Formats: sequence, C-alpha cells, structure tokens
Amino acid sequence: MITHNITYRVIYGDTDKMGIAYHSNYLRWFEIGRTEIFRHLGLTYKEIEKGGIFLPVSEVYCKYLYPAHYDDVLIIETSLDTSVKGSMKFNYRILSEDGNTMLAKGQTRHAFTDRNGRVVRPPKLLIELIAKNVSSQLGTWTN
Repeated sequence: MITHNITYRVIYGDTDKMGIAYHSNYLRWFEIGRTEIFRHLGLTYKEIEKGGIFLPVSEVYCKYLYPAHYDDVLIIETSLDTSVKGSMKFNYRILSEDGNTMLAKGQTRHAFTDRNGRVVRPPKLLIELIAKNVSSQLGTWTN
C-alpha cells in the first residue's frame, strides 16, 4: 500500500451557517488526496488523461466521525490499495492537524476507461508507476 499525506485548511465556503464543514466537501477532500498521491508518485491526473485514460468513480463510501470546522487544518491521508484487481481503490482518512483525531474515513473505487467511456485494462503507464513504488504487490494488482 502506498500512502501520502497533505494538509488542507477548511475555508469559509466549505462550511454551513454553523461553521461546520458541509458533508459533500469530504468527497472533494478525497479527490484532493487522490490527485496529490498521483503527483507524489510522479504522474498527474492531467498526464493520465492526456494519455487517453480516465478514472471515473464507480463506488464511494464515507463514514463521518467528528465534524471539521471553519479554519481547522486537516490532514488528508490517502492510500492506494494495490491488492485490488482491474481497477483502483483509494482509502482515505481525514485527521485533525495533530493527527490524533480521525474526523472521517472512506474509500473510492475507480474503473479505467478510454476516451469513449469503455472500460479498459489498467494501462502500462500506471502498472509501471505502481511497480516502481510497490514492486512486491504488483502481481496482485495487475492480475
């Protein structure tokens, strides 16, 4: 499993009238984590899409544990689960700035599609990227 952390400060626009982060923003924060884990691995979403591969969300899950508030600094922890076959699965934890409180946890699963929306096998570019970072788990991920 590959894991990456990034921080995010809750802005006023993320919150409701009570200053609590609105629930749908957690999915946006998951997307920030996903984008940044790819960047950490050396490849951007833009480059993946330029190569004709798209990663639409096919499943999403989020368990809310504690609220985030305006101006809180969050840690978005994103892990790429390399044990999943034929698709990509990311696990997320939204943590308080000190890392002691988990505010939410969740996951997303993504299919690989071409420009026409047809499901395709994992592209060689991503297989090699994963192999470079977690070679011991590559066989499980690509089969």
